This record gives sequence, C-alpha cells and structure tokens, in this order.
Amino acid sequence: MSTDAQQLMDVTANLSILWSAPFQILMAIFLLWQELGPAVLAGVAVLLFVIPINVLVAIRVKKLKILKLYAWEPAYKNKIIKIRDQELEFQKSATYLAVCSMLTLTCIPFLVSLATFGVYFSLDEGNILTATKAFTSMSLFNILRIPLFELPTVISAVVQTRISLCRLEDFLNSEELSPQNIERNYIGDHAIGFTNASFSWDKTGIPVLKDLNMKIPEGALVAIVGQVGSGKSSVLSAILGEMQKLTGVVQRKGSVAYVSQQAWIQNCILQENILFGSIMQKQFYERILEACALLPDLEQLPNGDQTEIGERGVNISGGQKQRVSLARAVYSGADIYLLDDPLSAVDVHVGKQLFEKVIGSSGLLKNKTRILVTHNLTLLPHMDLIVVMESGRVAQMGTYQELLSKTKNLNNFLQVFSEQEEGLFVCTGAYVLTRGSLTASRTLYTQLLSNVLHLPLQYFETNPIGQIINRFTKDMFIIDVRFHYYLRIWLNYTLDIVGTVLVIMGAFPLFILGIIPLVLLYFTIQRYYIASSRQIRRLSGASRSPVISHFSETLLGVSTIRAFGHEQRFIQQNREVVNENLVCFYNNVISNRWLSVRLEFLGNLMLFFTALLAVLAGNSIDSAIVGLSISYALNITQSLNFWVRKACEIETNAVSIERVCEYEDMDKEAPWILSRRPPLQWPNKGVVEFINFQARYRDDLGLALQDITFQTHGEEKIGIVGRTGAGKSTLSNSLFRIVERSGGKIIIDGIDITTIGLHDLRGRLNIIPQDPVLFSGTLQMNLDPLDKYSDGELWEVLELCHLKEFVQSLPKKLLHEISEGGENLSVGQRQLICLARALLRKTKILVLDEATASIDFETDNLVQNTIRKEFSDCTILTIAHRLHSIIDSDRVLVLDSGRIIEFGAPQHLIRQKGLFFQMITEAGMTKDLGTKDQLL
Repeated sequence: MSTDAQQLMDVTANLSILWSAPFQILMAIFLLWQELGPAVLAGVAVLLFVIPINVLVAIRVKKLKILKLYAWEPAYKNKIIKIRDQELEFQKSATYLAVCSMLTLTCIPFLVSLATFGVYFSLDEGNILTATKAFTSMSLFNILRIPLFELPTVISAVVQTRISLCRLEDFLNSEELSPQNIERNYIGDHAIGFTNASFSWDKTGIPVLKDLNMKIPEGALVAIVGQVGSGKSSVLSAILGEMQKLTGVVQRKGSVAYVSQQAWIQNCILQENILFGSIMQKQFYERILEACALLPDLEQLPNGDQTEIGERGVNISGGQKQRVSLARAVYSGADIYLLDDPLSAVDVHVGKQLFEKVIGSSGLLKNKTRILVTHNLTLLPHMDLIVVMESGRVAQMGTYQELLSKTKNLNNFLQVFSEQEEGLFVCTGAYVLTRGSLTASRTLYTQLLSNVLHLPLQYFETNPIGQIINRFTKDMFIIDVRFHYYLRIWLNYTLDIVGTVLVIMGAFPLFILGIIPLVLLYFTIQRYYIASSRQIRRLSGASRSPVISHFSETLLGVSTIRAFGHEQRFIQQNREVVNENLVCFYNNVISNRWLSVRLEFLGNLMLFFTALLAVLAGNSIDSAIVGLSISYALNITQSLNFWVRKACEIETNAVSIERVCEYEDMDKEAPWILSRRPPLQWPNKGVVEFINFQARYRDDLGLALQDITFQTHGEEKIGIVGRTGAGKSTLSNSLFRIVERSGGKIIIDGIDITTIGLHDLRGRLNIIPQDPVLFSGTLQMNLDPLDKYSDGELWEVLELCHLKEFVQSLPKKLLHEISEGGENLSVGQRQLICLARALLRKTKILVLDEATASIDFETDNLVQNTIRKEFSDCTILTIAHRLHSIIDSDRVLVLDSGRIIEFGAPQHLIRQKGLFFQMITEAGMTKDLGTKDQLL
C-alpha cells in the first residue's frame, strides 16, 4: 500500500514525458540538421551513448531506495540503529550514483556541442561557424537539456513501476478464500455440519484439522475443549471460512457473530465499537450493557460510552476489551455465535454473570446457536453438546453425562481441574551536500527513535500507530532522499541564473531596470505560494496517517469483519480516508499548476525585455553579443521556473523535518539511566513495599489506584485478585513505572524506585504479560533476541514450558519463522513462549499478569509446578482470574475499585468470609478444595 500503490500514483503524472521528451529531442535535432547538416549526427551519437548509461544509473538508484523498519522495543534499539546504518550506506551509494548521473547530464550539452561543431569543421574546410549558426545551435542544444534530464528519470520510474505493478498483480491474483468452501444456504435440521472435512491454513500446507464429522443442532450450546494446540480455535476459523478446505463438506445456516480470543477493538468511541455499524436500539443496547457487566465500567470512564478508545483498546483493561467484543457480537443479532474463550480474560464473578445473562440457557442468546471454546470445565454440565479436540481431530463428542461415562478424555480434564483448578564544482558541491545531508539524516533518525522509545504509555493510548509509522517512513524518506536532492538542484539553478543575468547585464546594462521588478514579482509569487503549499503539504501528511491506521486496524480484525459480513462497510471507510488524502494531493497539484502559469509568464517577460533592449540598441552592439544574450535569455525561463519550484519544494518538504523534530518537545518518560544506580545484586531479597501509593493514567482521569499500602516478604508468593477493572494490571504497571505515581511511593529492597533509572528498574524485574507479544522472526530470536544463551539452554526452557515436543515437530525447529504478532501460533502457545523468556532471564521478582489465562487446566497445572520449582527463591506477584492459580499463595491481595479490600493468607481470608470467600464460592472451588468445614 505505502510503496507500490504510491509508486503507481507518482509515475502517472509524468507518463506524458515518455512521448513529449523524445518529441522535443527529435525536433531540436531536426532544426540542428537545418543549421549544421550531417555534423549533427555526431551529437546524436553522444546522446545514444550517454542516455542508456543514465537510465541504468537511475534504475540502480531506485533499487537502493527500499526502506525497512523493524520493531521499536527498547531492547531492539541497537539492532534498529545497525539496520539504519546499513540503510544509510545503501543510500550513500545511491546518492553518489545520482551525483555521477547529474554530472553526466550537466556535461551532455557541452559534449554534444563539442562533437557536433568538431565534426562540422572537419567535414568541409568551407564550413564557417557564424554567430547566427553558433547561437541558434547553442539555443537548440540548451533546449535538449530538460528532456535529456527528465527522460532517464521517467524511464527508470516506469521500470520501477513495472516491478510495483508485478507485485500488485501477484497480490491481486493471489489465491483467495473461496466462498464455496462453505454451503451457507442449505436447508437442513442442523446449524453447522462437517462431513469428512479437513483444513489447512494454505492449500499446500499440512492439514491442521483432519476428518471432522459433526452436526450441531440449531439453538444448541456447544463447548469445544482440548489442550493447547489441539485445534479448538481452528474449528471456529473453519466455520468462518478462514481456512483452506482440503476435503469434505461444510454447511452453515444463517448469519454469524464472532468473538476472537484476543479481542479486536477499533480506534473509535466505545458505543461505536458495540454498534459496529448497526442502528441504535436504545432499550436493547442498555440490556446488553447490563448483561455484559459494562455499566460499572462506563461509570469509571471519563465520558461513559462516548469515551474514545485508543488503538487496539490500549486504554481499557483486557477484561473490558473482551466484554465490549462480546457486547458487539450480541448486538449484531446473528443466528450463530462463535465464542473463542471470551471468559478467560474476566474474573470468576463477571464470567459467571456473562454465562448466566448472555451465553447460558437463560441468557440473551438462549435461542441462538452458540459454540464456546473454553478451558473452564465447570461450565460443561450446562452444555447441550461437548466436543473434545485432540491433535486436530474430534476425539470425542456427546453430552456431559455421555462423555463422563464413556471416555477417559473428559475425565482426564476434570481430574486435572479438580486437582488445581556544474562540472567538477557541481560534482564537488553535490558530494559535500550528500555527506552533510546523510549525517543530518542519521542524527534525526536516531533522535526520532530515541524520542519515540521514551514516550509514555499515555501517548500510545491517544494517538494512532499509523501516525508514528508515517514519521519513520514517509517523512524520513523525504529527509533521506528528496530534501538534499531539491537543495542540490536549487543550488545548481541558482548558479545558472546568476551566470545568465550577469551575461545579459554585461551586454545590456539597462537590463537591471527590468530585472529588479521581475525579481520582486518572483519573490512575491514564491512567498504567496509557499504560505499555502506548506499548509497543503501539512494537511496531506496528516491525512495520510488515517489511511495507514485504518488499513492496519482492518488487517488485525479481518476475521471479525468477515464473520459479521461488514466487508463493504470497511471498504467504503477505506475509500473515504483515501479520498480525503487525495483531496489534499489534488490541491497540491493544482497549486503547482498555479505557480507554473505565473512563472512561465514572468520568464517570457524577461525574454521580452532582453529582445527589446537588443532592438533598441540597434547597430551599437555586436551581433554576437546580442545572440549570446538572447540564447541565455531563452534558457532562463526554464531555469527560473525550476529555481522557484525547488525553493518552494525545499520549504514545503521542511514540514517533514518539523514533524520529526516535534517529538523532541513531547513529554517523555523518566530517564533510562540516572547517576544513582542500584547495586549489581539488587534486588537480592525481593521485598516490595507500597506506601500510600496512588496512580492515574492521565491527569484528566480519576485515580486508578488509591492509598495502596502493603509489604511483601522476601521469596514470598503473593496472589492478586479482584473484579475486572479493579486495578490489578495497574498495580503491575506501577511496579514497572509504566504508570507513574500520583502520590506515595514504591520501595524495593530499600530503594525508592523513582530514584533510579527506568532501565535499571525494569532490567532487574521480570514479567509475563497479559498480552503475549511476539515479533516477526525466528522462534530463537523471540526467545533470545540478544543472543545471550546457548541452544541447549533454549531447549531446556522449552521443555520446562512443555513446548519441546511441539518445537521438535516443526521442520525448522528453533529457526521456525514466527509471523507478525505470532499469528501462526495459538494464543496459548504464545503465552508459553513468553514464559520461556522469563525462565531464561531469572530475576528476584517475577510478575505473572494473567500468564496462563489462555491455556488449558492440565497445561496450567504443569506450568504452575514449573514456576514453583524454578522461581522458588523469588518473590512472585501473580495476577489471576483463575483462583486455583493463587489459592496456594502465601498471601492474597484482594483489590476492588483501586483499593485494597483484603490482604492475608488464603485460609485466613476464607475464615473471614469476605470478598475473597465470595469469589471462591462463585468459582465453585469450595467443592474442589474440600468442604467448607475442611477449609475453615
């Protein structure tokens, strides 16, 4: 989108040069033949030799302009700078080739003239070069300069565009998902049916789902269960038509609503996220808000359901995102609901409400067909049908009682759950400009990268990522390539114009009387044009960011968009933002045409004054001087035109420098490194103390944490629980100073964390985050981006995370390519990889932020055992909705509305029969852990 489509748009404006430039060249050569005869063929021979060289040079320059940008995490900064240095080396080579090309083009008229006049003299001794012939020929040779300059550039652009067209053609002709994969309009007695169906992610890939045979009745509530990587989410993708069907038949009756495992949230107000293009039905909308437990959240948000949600929902919690996604599905009024583990991101109390009021037999969707992927096995008795997946196949299928009596598969799950829950001068000047501009570009890029990495979380919550990408792509491209190119051309034409004016004034001193008002007019037009052109360019840059943001957002949610059948609405939105950008582009083109008309008129006035002075001078001036002056005046029109245009381009492109530099003045995070640094072994005890701590995400929002005071012991295991939005993740963000304090302080092993640099703090802590983040690249790079550990150590942690068998089954093993965001792995597998990272980088304090929410209970049990064993000498803060994950903690911290409600040993809190006891009871864990009397 940003390269090939842009290349196609740029070249169309200059396609006319492909015929106009050869036409100008042929006409000039024809007129030269009239003056000099066959001698002009020598000049043509020089042209035929030089133009292909410049075409090749121009094509080579184009190939070196490919820009790459990798991840922006602080740990990758040195890698980014290294890649940037390589890019600038390529850019340097490209610019030097451009300098050579410019030098050649500058010399072409001289070389052609030299060859032509030399041959003209040698052909016949009677050939005399009169002033008439000489200056007429020189004028024609000057006419050749512009088409000879433009033609190679356009040819190379056409070649590059052909490459872009081939890439676009390959993309547009690439195999699409066939609508015929699913029979959508069949008449039958079931809502969804699979008959001997096998699926893969591409037609040449290994089957992910094999020999599926199942019939799901209309209005049934179906659970799909299985271990990590067994194919649960893939079944939903197959129903949606997101996979390639290899064999068999798939049938689906009615419309579909989809709730993905990682909630997709748009960058718009919360209400629009729920309505998703549908008409507002107030009563139904309010019922959904109440059923999805969103009303308390709306009270906390600054503008209720009119609150702007940041890109990817960064300013709401994971549980809130999942409930907004579920509310969107319910509001759609579809016939079939595909729910990919939406309850894993919410606490037990909210999960129970969502099941009872939305999903279950008495909920809003009670008459709909519902397919729920889940790890919460306490819900299975409420299901009409249960599908057990194993290695991409349906291992067992039936009701809860049938499976309980007939198979061990479900018993195994339940058992685990119950257990745990110009010439040389020109060339020299161009070389100096190139070196200086590349140095400046390197400095600006490094500053921009550093500034972006230092921006606080609040900036990314309120600004689309497309805006930042635009700075690193479009604006840096202008700084790298265009700015110094325009500066170099402007200096060349400045010298050309000064020389021309001096020649004319030498012949006609009175010319100065005409040049002064013309110069004033030129500057007036230039200033008037620049004032509007800069704003148009600024608007064009600002309107480009929504194009990138909308495109990126659409790609992230393409499965959800297709599931709801809203493709045309998003295509129309894309057209609207592209059209907005083209309006600014069109205004830019029109302003250039406005400038051209006035500059051509002023150039012709200058030529008129020169000719008028020559006529008035009569015989008092030599005809050779008149011819020289007129020939130079003929050339000055184009030179002045280019001079003013490039001066304007320099000023308007300076907007890109402004846009890059504006990040320098933005509010930054605290410094990464301060003069006071903690001891090398800090923290050595793992004692964390919060003292009257308060925090808020933005100054205009209320406190997310209020008067938090507690202290851990060394090597203590603390469980942190609470309803969705209680402040659990904010607590971990505060520990890492992602969110800075509004009051109070946090002390770790005797050191106030605000007195040390962020890198010294974050580098000594460890976290497995709520959202598993993976980067494009190999599995090995994702585990060990800094190449600190051996392959043996990587295999060891993979075994501890129960991923060794899976990785060994991959063709490239550790070198397996991870797609962007880890999309070719299940969410559970991504979380296990994040666990493996933490195991590699052991520190004294570990934070688990819903680290096992997306994995099955059996794997969760194994992972919890691994954590207990490997981090036995560490302080562990575990944030969890699954209460069985924290029931064996030394102490449990219970949060509600940003305050500590309870804090103590689990047994003590159960005896108090407070909020924690209520949550245990709601989760049904009193039966799993023993009777209440045993607990007490």
